[in-house]
Amino acid sequence: MTGLARRVGLSLFGPLLAVLVALVISALVIALIGEDPIAAFRVMVDLGDSPSQQVQSIVVVLNRAVPLFLAGLAVAVAFRMGLFNIGVEGQYRLATVLAAAVGAAVVLPAPLHLLVIVVVAMVVGALWAGIVGVLKVTRGVSEVISSIMLNFIALGLASYLLTGPLRGSPPGASIITTSEIPGSGRVPSLNGLLTGLGLAEPRSGLYGFLLVAIVVGVVVAVLLKRTRFGFDLRATGLSPSAATASGVDARGMVVKTMLISGAIAGLIGLPDLLGSQYDYGTEFTAGLGFLGIAVALLGRSAPLGIALAALLFAFLDRAALPLQFADIPSSVVTIIQGTIVLAVVIANEVARRLALRSAERAGASAGPDSGVGDGGTPPPTSPDGGQRVRAGVPGDPQGAQA
Repeated sequence: MTGLARRVGLSLFGPLLAVLVALVISALVIALIGEDPIAAFRVMVDLGDSPSQQVQSIVVVLNRAVPLFLAGLAVAVAFRMGLFNIGVEGQYRLATVLAAAVGAAVVLPAPLHLLVIVVVAMVVGALWAGIVGVLKVTRGVSEVISSIMLNFIALGLASYLLTGPLRGSPPGASIITTSEIPGSGRVPSLNGLLTGLGLAEPRSGLYGFLLVAIVVGVVVAVLLKRTRFGFDLRATGLSPSAATASGVDARGMVVKTMLISGAIAGLIGLPDLLGSQYDYGTEFTAGLGFLGIAVALLGRSAPLGIALAALLFAFLDRAALPLQFADIPSSVVTIIQGTIVLAVVIANEVARRLALRSAERAGASAGPDSGVGDGGTPPPTSPDGGQRVRAGVPGDPQGAQA
């Protein structure tokens, strides 16, 4: 039980330290610009005076957290393999514009219509990410470089499709959009669930895609932790040569991992598309793919941790508007988010070193029968029990989690 508590404590140490450091640095920045840090933080945590305002604030946070959670999952799946999928931004933008166009063009019953939109988004995202995997295993191209370059291509292609063959808005419109998805292709809100729990009716709808995101999170958790595929994925991420020697197709695992990561990335834009906007336009939410990297890092690539990190980032995003109303620069939110990203990398490294020293002490105290070969090196752990750094790319950010 003591060992379990130690592992849990070390796994929580990094994120908590990162958030604490971010708050301290942000307080110093707020003080330097002549504002009161306590007043700023008070504005950020104020959800409203009336019950309806408080429920509305919670709905805004949850609606923002859903796509961030999916973005974090997409990045985390690649992290577990030791891959850095920076192309999530382009994957979800291209997938969303094509899914919006298909959703507006077809006429089907409600469940089937919605299923077609989801499948199109996942297939487009998977295929675009699959290019990265194929380039890596066939030509040795770094996934960092290829995914960055494919981001530009995807964004340019999405812009061309939106302004050209997929345009649905009339000529001269200030906002260019695709055609609107009919009601059979939309996801109903969960406001009925809120009122059924005795809460006030919010002004905007709680995304019904929240349930889909929860299912995706559970599936990813089971896939990575409870299946042979997840074991092979983590083993390949730790050592491709050792995995190959044990019968795992390491090259095939790279492609499969990128396909799964891209398929999840294709879902990122669907909560907004099917829950509120119903078309893809020039003002569609951007930047979720890059925020997903921060969410995955803070959540240590664990679905539950990613969910908590997504809620934190969503809470910070919601706080930007109240800060503006209080005449406090909303850039404070950006400072906090950026500081968290920097602090979590440092904190994870500190936690990793603490875990390594703890394992070394445990191995030394166990004596020669513990299986320690050199007297100082800890015994081998499960494939997801360490952090691999290869070619400058972070591997499994789980660190010491087993």
